[in-house]
Amino acid sequence: MTLNRREAILLAAAAAAPLPAVAADSEDSRLSGLFDTFFAEDLQQNPERATLLGFDKGANAPLKAKLTDESLAAVAERKARTADQLARLTRINRAALSEPRKVDYDTVAYTLRSQGRLMAFDFGGSGSPYVISQNTGSYQSTPDFLDTKHAIVTDADAEAYLSRLSGYGDQLDQESERFRHDTGLGVVPPDFILDTVLVQLDAQRKPAEDATLVKSIRNRAAAKGLASRYGDEAAKIWAGKVMPALDRQRAVVERAKSHAVHAAGIGGRPQGQAWYAAALQAATTTNLTPAEVHKLGLDQAVQIEARLDGLLKAQGLTKGTVGERIAALYKDPASFFPNTDAGKADAIAYCNGRLAAIRPHLPNDFKRLPPYAFEVRRVPTEIEAGAASAYSQGPALDGSRPGIVYINLRDTAEWPRWSLSSVIFHEGLPGHQLEGGLALSNKSLPLIRKTIGFSGYAEGWALYAEQLADEMGMYDHDPLSRIGYLKFQLFRAGRCVADTGLNHLGWSREKAVSYFEALDADAPGFATREVDRYCTTAGQGCSYKIGHTVFVRARARAKAALGSRFDIRDFHAAGLDCGRVPLDVLDGVIDRWIASQKRV
Repeated sequence: MTLNRREAILLAAAAAAPLPAVAADSEDSRLSGLFDTFFAEDLQQNPERATLLGFDKGANAPLKAKLTDESLAAVAERKARTADQLARLTRINRAALSEPRKVDYDTVAYTLRSQGRLMAFDFGGSGSPYVISQNTGSYQSTPDFLDTKHAIVTDADAEAYLSRLSGYGDQLDQESERFRHDTGLGVVPPDFILDTVLVQLDAQRKPAEDATLVKSIRNRAAAKGLASRYGDEAAKIWAGKVMPALDRQRAVVERAKSHAVHAAGIGGRPQGQAWYAAALQAATTTNLTPAEVHKLGLDQAVQIEARLDGLLKAQGLTKGTVGERIAALYKDPASFFPNTDAGKADAIAYCNGRLAAIRPHLPNDFKRLPPYAFEVRRVPTEIEAGAASAYSQGPALDGSRPGIVYINLRDTAEWPRWSLSSVIFHEGLPGHQLEGGLALSNKSLPLIRKTIGFSGYAEGWALYAEQLADEMGMYDHDPLSRIGYLKFQLFRAGRCVADTGLNHLGWSREKAVSYFEALDADAPGFATREVDRYCTTAGQGCSYKIGHTVFVRARARAKAALGSRFDIRDFHAAGLDCGRVPLDVLDGVIDRWIASQKRV
């Protein structure tokens, strides 16, 4: 289906007005039209994204019955489309664009070039060298998507769900084929990663009557008064198509495990060092080398430890390293929620309470707040063995689905109460959900800019948001949670050290886990899951502290230049209203804002 280039914008009219009118023959207008075309092209290739954004309606309604094609042929098509889009973009005369549209141009151009560098490697995808791992692959993303994101209200919704359930079996086989291709090149995940994959695959391999995706449509269709046949048909699809595909994928993973090695990082695989350099650049949106990132992490860890030392002494913890003293805090049973379903429900309730507590403070630091609802949920139990410790998922553009913060509660011993506030401020408000919600509701951004992002910017902002929460006074009467906040700042500095250690310096998994346990007393399960993440999404863990450093330095630069004229709300507006941008582009935006304020 070919979409009119304005169609995606019109579908979102209720949530975001189009850009201000410009002359039809201007370069700004040509860029706007090209971006609309890119967005429509990309949407057709990623139906899940259409649903996540609330765009699977109207002319895009057929997308609700589809899933992304993950075949080798589709990967080749994506490579070709990325190169073609970049070629079309470079035909725009950047010099003739207005200043805001130059930022748009630079941002999209960076995205396409970054994607192209990673696509040049004949393996991996989606920011990972491995198609299937503990946190990549449709086996761990599609079930949650269908269960929690695919709405079932009408018969058409239910039919679309059945179509997607069938398509899930296709996705599994497509990724199994790519996995065989990549392992044939020698790009095999570490043995411990494949062990976790097998555990998570087995968690899905259930009879139809026990399968989450069958129960999901059966229960939700019944709740809407729809026919019972939908559950019956889902059971047939599950037994006849999905389960065999899961079995085939399990067999492929088992075969790979027979010749997998224990070496953790991608650097030792074929083309691994080159892939890591490209991934690190894509994640951080800087030109820092692995060695430079490693040193930054070490240096900032020393600075944070000095702050923690004083706070820990104030709690009577005076002996041992900072890590040993933090470990002592983990020994207090009163700090933990019970490791039961009821205890985990209480932990989620506590997190939602922290989200509510910070909301009244936000207008003091921000001129604009996102018009969306946000909430905290538990990571689905089927994927918690390999899922990240916490992560954020944005709302639907039209507000039909809230922004969600997920907390991995596989073991509550990993989450003392004093550690949770900073996580909520990072993943929720004023972190990812505020930044992402402002981008989605920003009426001056092209739609393509609302829906692309950069880890360096997003994670850097979220870590800066933790600092803002402290500056707002959220820990003034909770000194243990301030220690928790700084513990996680230390942890992010450690990520720069461990990620580069694993993937550039050849650290073992065990060395990286021990490093975190000593650095900031991470629980063994938490540290292990995090280290495994750096093995499969290499480079991304470095983006947090690097991005945070850029935001902090930009604010310091603005304060020094503007003195008494500096306004935190104006600074945040400048850094957020430009939308998600590469960090180098962000520095340029802030410098131009500083210059404009000097002229006022």
